[in-house]
Amino acid sequence: MTDASERSRSTPRRAEGEDVSWERQLVERLVLGNVTEQRRSRRWRLFFKGLLFVYLFAVLALWAVDHLPSAALHAGGHAAVVQVDGLISSETDASAKNVVQSLRDAFEDKGTKGVILQINSPGGSPVQAAIINDEIRRLRDKYKKVPVYAVIEDLGASGGYYIAVAADKIYVNRSSIVGSIGVLMNGFGFVQTLEKLGVERRLMTAGDHKGIFDPFSPVAEFDRDYLKRVLDELHQSFITAVKAGRGNRLKEDPQIFSGLFWTGEESVELGLADGFGDLGYVARDVIGVETTMDFTKKEDVWERLAARVGTGAAQVLARIAGWGGALDLR
Repeated sequence: MTDASERSRSTPRRAEGEDVSWERQLVERLVLGNVTEQRRSRRWRLFFKGLLFVYLFAVLALWAVDHLPSAALHAGGHAAVVQVDGLISSETDASAKNVVQSLRDAFEDKGTKGVILQINSPGGSPVQAAIINDEIRRLRDKYKKVPVYAVIEDLGASGGYYIAVAADKIYVNRSSIVGSIGVLMNGFGFVQTLEKLGVERRLMTAGDHKGIFDPFSPVAEFDRDYLKRVLDELHQSFITAVKAGRGNRLKEDPQIFSGLFWTGEESVELGLADGFGDLGYVARDVIGVETTMDFTKKEDVWERLAARVGTGAAQVLARIAGWGGALDLR
């Protein structure tokens, strides 16, 4: 009995020991897994913290470069470049808003030794070109020690030339196209087309001349004379700006203000430009610096899209209203 009872008592104890050993192993595994997971999580946290630090450092470095005085970046100073590229319009990068802000930034920069207008434009809005011309003159008066030069590349015509004449001097390439000092208003007439199609034009206006230059109506003599007078006044404003900018450098040639354009070589002979040279030449040999900095402001793509959607809607309404003319310095 004693041996049997001892065996019966010892068996449960072994089973109990085995259970305790299994539970301990389970707990150890759970603890070990938890520790491993914590280590892994800690490593990821450290990785992302490091990544965030690198990102913030890069942003801060870029900000510092943009906001440090350029004099600290270029001890000898620089030539500040402002591009006027493409059509001059309130809807393009060459708008008065963008170019004027670029010019102000360029003149205000402490390291600027001279400003270069890099022009490659066929012209565009007379209003936008006039605003830029006026601002260049204002900044020249305010910053008398900072000269302004225009460099015409492929094309500096009409509104593009209107801007160029505000500079102290104009440089061109021998093959550049320069001039076109004139104003135009264009459109199409469909009067006979409607007659052939048997379509009747029904135009109602409040105001005797509200339908002036309507593409589906004949051009009355008064309308033609009135539009000619408006164009002549705008042309005279253009001529005045050119004479104010070029002064006695202009040659006495009646064709200069006829709307014709010339090669760069001819433009120098006529006094429309001062000499030959590109951006690098003007910076290095005229201003006397080796470094150029581009201050050109370009419109954000989303801002441009929003603006064009609004402008497009306005143009549709204008066309529905019957206005078919387009005024241009081109």
